[in-house]
Amino acid sequence: MTPKTSMTRRRVRAVLAPAVSAVVAVASAAVVVTTGAAPAQALENGVGRTPPMGWNSWNTFGCNISESLIKQMADAMVNSGLRDLGYQYVVVDDCWMNSTRDSAGNLQANASRFPSGMKALGDYLHGKGLKFGIYQAPLDKTCAQYFNSYPGATGAQGHEEQDARQFAAWGVDYLKYDWCSPSGTIDDQVRTFAKMRDALAATGRPILYSINSNSVHDKTGPRRNWGDVANIWRTTEDITNKWDTGQT
Repeated sequence: MTPKTSMTRRRVRAVLAPAVSAVVAVASAAVVVTTGAAPAQALENGVGRTPPMGWNSWNTFGCNISESLIKQMADAMVNSGLRDLGYQYVVVDDCWMNSTRDSAGNLQANASRFPSGMKALGDYLHGKGLKFGIYQAPLDKTCAQYFNSYPGATGAQGHEEQDARQFAAWGVDYLKYDWCSPSGTIDDQVRTFAKMRDALAATGRPILYSINSNSVHDKTGPRRNWGDVANIWRTTEDITNKWDTGQT
Protein backbone atom coordinates (compact mmCIF):
# COMPACT_ATOMS: atom_id res chain seq x y z
CA MET A 1 0.00 0.00 0.00
CA THR A 2 1.46 3.34 -1.01
CA PRO A 3 1.43 6.32 1.41
CA LYS A 4 -1.02 8.09 -0.92
CA THR A 5 -3.40 5.13 -0.93
CA SER A 6 -3.18 4.81 2.84
CA MET A 7 -3.91 8.51 3.31
CA THR A 8 -6.89 8.34 0.94
CA ARG A 9 -8.36 5.36 2.79
CA ARG A 10 -7.94 7.05 6.17
CA ARG A 11 -9.66 10.15 4.80
CA VAL A 12 -12.54 8.14 3.38
CA ARG A 13 -13.00 6.23 6.65
CA ALA A 14 -13.06 9.54 8.53
CA VAL A 15 -15.73 10.87 6.19
CA LEU A 16 -17.91 7.77 6.07
CA ALA A 17 -17.72 6.53 9.66
CA PRO A 18 -19.82 9.34 11.22
CA ALA A 19 -22.39 8.90 8.47
CA VAL A 20 -22.68 5.19 9.17
CA SER A 21 -23.14 5.81 12.90
CA ALA A 22 -25.77 8.46 12.23
CA VAL A 23 -27.74 6.24 9.87
CA VAL A 24 -27.68 3.32 12.29
CA ALA A 25 -28.80 5.59 15.12
CA VAL A 26 -31.64 7.04 13.07
CA ALA A 27 -32.76 3.60 11.91
CA SER A 28 -32.75 2.32 15.48
CA ALA A 29 -34.74 5.33 16.67
CA ALA A 30 -37.27 4.81 13.88
CA VAL A 31 -37.91 1.25 15.03
CA VAL A 32 -38.66 2.45 18.55
CA VAL A 33 -40.93 5.28 17.43
CA THR A 34 -43.03 3.29 14.96
CA THR A 35 -43.47 0.10 17.00
CA GLY A 36 -47.19 -0.48 17.52
CA ALA A 37 -48.15 2.53 15.43
CA ALA A 38 -49.65 2.74 11.97
CA PRO A 39 -46.97 2.83 9.26
CA ALA A 40 -46.12 6.25 7.86
CA GLN A 41 -47.57 6.92 4.42
CA ALA A 42 -45.40 8.26 1.62
CA LEU A 43 -45.50 8.79 -2.10
CA GLU A 44 -46.15 5.50 -3.90
CA ASN A 45 -43.93 5.55 -6.97
CA GLY A 46 -42.16 2.22 -6.65
CA VAL A 47 -39.15 3.45 -4.66
CA GLY A 48 -38.37 4.33 -1.07
CA ARG A 49 -40.07 1.22 0.34
CA THR A 50 -37.34 1.16 2.98
CA PRO A 51 -35.29 4.12 4.27
CA PRO A 52 -32.68 5.01 1.62
CA MET A 53 -29.10 4.71 2.83
CA GLY A 54 -25.98 6.15 1.28
CA TRP A 55 -23.74 9.20 1.19
CA ASN A 56 -24.33 12.88 0.41
CA SER A 57 -21.53 15.28 -0.47
CA TRP A 58 -22.73 18.41 1.34
CA ASN A 59 -22.04 17.82 5.02
CA THR A 60 -18.32 17.23 4.51
CA PHE A 61 -17.42 18.98 1.27
CA GLY A 62 -20.05 21.67 0.64
CA CYS A 63 -19.40 23.24 -2.76
CA ASN A 64 -15.93 21.71 -3.03
CA ILE A 65 -16.96 18.74 -5.13
CA SER A 66 -15.74 17.23 -8.37
CA GLU A 67 -16.15 14.19 -10.58
CA SER A 68 -12.98 12.60 -9.19
CA LEU A 69 -14.06 13.15 -5.58
CA ILE A 70 -17.47 11.57 -6.13
CA LYS A 71 -15.85 8.58 -7.83
CA GLN A 72 -13.42 8.19 -4.91
CA MET A 73 -16.32 8.16 -2.45
CA ALA A 74 -18.18 5.62 -4.58
CA ASP A 75 -15.10 3.39 -4.75
CA ALA A 76 -14.72 3.63 -0.98
CA MET A 77 -18.33 2.60 -0.40
CA VAL A 78 -17.77 -0.48 -2.52
CA ASN A 79 -14.32 -1.41 -1.22
CA SER A 80 -15.28 -0.93 2.44
CA GLY A 81 -18.32 -3.20 2.10
CA LEU A 82 -20.84 -0.42 2.75
CA ARG A 83 -22.60 -1.01 -0.55
CA ASP A 84 -23.17 -4.65 0.31
CA LEU A 85 -24.68 -3.57 3.65
CA GLY A 86 -27.28 -1.47 1.82
CA TYR A 87 -25.59 1.92 1.46
CA GLN A 88 -26.48 2.39 -2.20
CA TYR A 89 -27.10 6.06 -2.87
CA VAL A 90 -24.36 8.53 -3.81
CA VAL A 91 -25.93 11.98 -3.83
CA VAL A 92 -24.14 14.86 -5.56
CA ASP A 93 -25.33 17.94 -3.73
CA ASP A 94 -25.29 21.65 -4.67
CA CYS A 95 -22.68 23.27 -6.94
CA TRP A 96 -22.50 20.50 -9.55
CA MET A 97 -24.17 22.61 -12.22
CA ASN A 98 -22.93 25.30 -14.56
CA SER A 99 -23.99 28.80 -13.49
CA THR A 100 -26.12 29.16 -16.64
CA ARG A 101 -28.40 26.90 -18.64
CA ASP A 102 -27.66 26.26 -22.30
CA SER A 103 -29.45 28.06 -25.15
CA ALA A 104 -32.32 25.58 -24.96
CA GLY A 105 -32.71 26.07 -21.23
CA ASN A 106 -31.14 22.77 -20.23
CA LEU A 107 -29.08 22.34 -17.09
CA GLN A 108 -25.40 21.74 -17.71
CA ALA A 109 -22.70 20.18 -15.56
CA ASN A 110 -19.89 22.46 -14.42
CA ALA A 111 -17.33 21.48 -17.06
CA SER A 112 -14.28 22.12 -14.89
CA ARG A 113 -15.65 20.06 -11.99
CA PHE A 114 -17.44 17.34 -13.95
CA PRO A 115 -15.65 17.21 -17.31
CA SER A 116 -17.20 13.88 -18.35
CA GLY A 117 -20.72 15.12 -17.65
CA MET A 118 -23.45 13.87 -15.35
CA LYS A 119 -24.61 11.00 -17.58
CA ALA A 120 -21.11 9.53 -17.49
CA LEU A 121 -20.96 9.94 -13.72
CA GLY A 122 -24.29 8.16 -13.37
CA ASP A 123 -23.02 5.35 -15.58
CA TYR A 124 -19.92 5.02 -13.38
CA LEU A 125 -22.02 4.77 -10.21
CA HIS A 126 -24.41 2.27 -11.77
CA GLY A 127 -21.44 0.22 -12.91
CA LYS A 128 -20.40 -0.02 -9.26
CA GLY A 129 -23.83 -1.26 -8.24
CA LEU A 130 -24.71 2.12 -6.71
CA LYS A 131 -27.50 4.62 -7.29
CA PHE A 132 -27.10 8.17 -8.54
CA GLY A 133 -28.50 11.12 -6.59
CA ILE A 134 -28.50 14.78 -7.61
CA TYR A 135 -29.51 18.16 -6.16
CA GLN A 136 -31.85 20.87 -7.42
CA ALA A 137 -34.06 23.58 -5.95
CA PRO A 138 -37.67 24.49 -6.76
CA LEU A 139 -37.34 28.28 -6.99
CA ASP A 140 -34.93 30.40 -9.03
CA LYS A 141 -31.79 29.66 -6.99
CA THR A 142 -30.15 26.76 -5.23
CA CYS A 143 -29.08 27.28 -1.61
CA ALA A 144 -25.47 28.02 -2.57
CA GLN A 145 -26.69 30.55 -5.12
CA TYR A 146 -29.10 32.09 -2.61
CA PHE A 147 -26.23 32.65 -0.15
CA ASN A 148 -23.93 33.94 -2.93
CA SER A 149 -21.42 31.14 -2.45
CA TYR A 150 -21.96 29.89 -5.99
CA PRO A 151 -22.78 31.92 -9.12
CA GLY A 152 -25.93 31.90 -11.17
CA ALA A 153 -29.64 31.25 -10.73
CA THR A 154 -30.36 27.79 -12.12
CA GLY A 155 -33.22 26.60 -9.93
CA ALA A 156 -36.03 24.57 -11.49
CA GLN A 157 -38.67 27.32 -11.40
CA GLY A 158 -40.39 27.23 -14.80
CA HIS A 159 -38.21 24.29 -15.87
CA GLU A 160 -39.69 21.46 -13.80
CA GLU A 161 -40.62 19.14 -16.67
CA GLN A 162 -37.44 19.95 -18.58
CA ASP A 163 -35.22 19.26 -15.57
CA ALA A 164 -37.06 16.05 -14.72
CA ARG A 165 -36.53 14.77 -18.27
CA GLN A 166 -32.86 15.72 -18.05
CA PHE A 167 -32.41 13.88 -14.76
CA ALA A 168 -34.09 10.79 -16.18
CA ALA A 169 -31.84 10.92 -19.27
CA TRP A 170 -28.79 11.09 -17.01
CA GLY A 171 -29.94 8.00 -15.10
CA VAL A 172 -30.69 9.82 -11.84
CA ASP A 173 -32.21 7.61 -9.12
CA TYR A 174 -32.68 10.19 -6.34
CA LEU A 175 -33.51 13.90 -6.34
CA LYS A 176 -32.84 16.15 -3.37
CA TYR A 177 -35.11 19.17 -3.87
CA ASP A 178 -34.29 22.04 -1.55
CA TRP A 179 -36.54 25.08 -0.90
CA CYS A 180 -34.04 27.84 -0.17
CA SER A 181 -36.02 31.03 0.26
CA PRO A 182 -38.03 32.74 3.00
CA SER A 183 -40.84 33.36 0.50
CA GLY A 184 -43.97 31.29 0.02
CA THR A 185 -46.70 29.93 2.25
CA ILE A 186 -46.95 26.26 3.10
CA ASP A 187 -49.66 25.96 0.42
CA ASP A 188 -47.27 27.54 -2.10
CA GLN A 189 -44.67 24.96 -1.11
CA VAL A 190 -47.09 22.07 -1.52
CA ARG A 191 -48.10 23.21 -5.01
CA THR A 192 -44.50 23.85 -6.06
CA PHE A 193 -43.12 20.58 -4.73
CA ALA A 194 -46.02 18.76 -6.40
CA LYS A 195 -44.98 20.15 -9.80
CA MET A 196 -41.70 18.28 -9.64
CA ARG A 197 -43.40 15.19 -8.21
CA ASP A 198 -45.62 15.08 -11.29
CA ALA A 199 -42.76 15.93 -13.66
CA LEU A 200 -40.66 13.06 -12.29
CA ALA A 201 -43.59 10.66 -12.60
CA ALA A 202 -44.13 11.70 -16.22
CA THR A 203 -40.60 10.59 -17.14
CA GLY A 204 -41.43 6.97 -16.37
CA ARG A 205 -38.16 6.56 -14.46
CA PRO A 206 -38.44 5.62 -10.76
CA ILE A 207 -36.68 8.48 -8.97
CA LEU A 208 -36.76 8.75 -5.19
CA TYR A 209 -38.07 12.24 -4.38
CA SER A 210 -36.58 13.88 -1.28
CA ILE A 211 -37.79 17.38 -0.34
CA ASN A 212 -36.72 19.98 2.17
CA SER A 213 -39.07 22.86 2.90
CA ASN A 214 -37.11 24.38 5.79
CA SER A 215 -34.03 26.15 4.42
CA VAL A 216 -34.24 29.89 5.23
CA HIS A 217 -37.97 29.42 5.80
CA ASP A 218 -40.63 28.98 8.41
CA LYS A 219 -40.29 25.39 9.61
CA THR A 220 -43.04 23.84 7.53
CA GLY A 221 -41.45 20.39 7.35
CA PRO A 222 -42.92 19.11 10.65
CA ARG A 223 -46.27 20.88 10.18
CA ARG A 224 -47.81 18.42 7.73
CA ASN A 225 -47.47 14.89 6.43
CA TRP A 226 -45.77 15.36 3.06
CA GLY A 227 -46.41 11.77 2.01
CA ASP A 228 -48.79 12.91 -0.72
CA VAL A 229 -45.92 14.89 -2.26
CA ALA A 230 -42.63 13.06 -1.65
CA ASN A 231 -40.98 9.80 -0.68
CA ILE A 232 -39.04 11.42 2.15
CA TRP A 233 -38.95 14.91 3.64
CA ARG A 234 -36.81 16.83 6.09
CA THR A 235 -38.14 18.42 9.26
CA THR A 236 -35.05 20.35 10.42
CA GLU A 237 -32.37 22.70 9.16
CA ASP A 238 -29.00 21.34 8.02
CA ILE A 239 -27.12 19.09 10.41
CA THR A 240 -23.51 19.96 11.20
CA ASN A 241 -20.41 18.09 12.34
CA LYS A 242 -21.12 18.92 15.98
CA TRP A 243 -22.78 17.02 18.78
CA ASP A 244 -23.68 20.20 20.71
CA THR A 245 -24.71 23.26 18.69
CA GLY A 246 -26.16 25.13 21.64
CA GLN A 247 -29.69 24.69 20.28
CA THR A 248 -32.58 22.83 21.84
